[in-house]
Amino acid sequence: MKKFSVKTMVAIGIGAALFFVLGRYVAIPSPVPNTTISVQYGLLAFMAVVYGPIAGALIGLIGHALIDFSAGWGIWWSWVIASGVFGLLMGFAAKLLKMDEAEMGKKGLVKFNISQVVCHLLCWFLVAPVLDVYMMGEPWDKLLAQGLVAGIANAVTTAIVGSLLCVAYAATKTKAGSLTKE
Repeated sequence: MKKFSVKTMVAIGIGAALFFVLGRYVAIPSPVPNTTISVQYGLLAFMAVVYGPIAGALIGLIGHALIDFSAGWGIWWSWVIASGVFGLLMGFAAKLLKMDEAEMGKKGLVKFNISQVVCHLLCWFLVAPVLDVYMMGEPWDKLLAQGLVAGIANAVTTAIVGSLLCVAYAATKTKAGSLTKE
């Protein structure tokens, strides 16, 4: 098993804290009960792409658990797990993006956004609703409405926030061959 570097451990702590702050204090209410338009998933997608699937999963799990705990309604584990799964899946998608090689052009942004939309679809139309039914006994019609709003809203905010973070990060990386003599 690969050991975490100190840098990755710090990133998990900072990422979870930022996920919490964005999710708790920058959440936009939606017309569907107990569902918000959340900007923290753009940050989670970016952190997972940069630091990997385990870091992404931990940032999503810890950050979402802190949001639910601080809100006073208790921890809604089905959605906490879905956030962790989103971070995990985006971390695996990082292999397609090659951000370490500073390849975040139009092609990279398309790959990033296709990946995040697929990950959101899996998490908010499959993972969260199925776990809600089995863990909480929630009705399917309510879950479909929540999943639809959460999935679409999270994909849109991730496309904006996550894309901006990825482009900014890639701009700081040295491009291959840029230091060679001509």
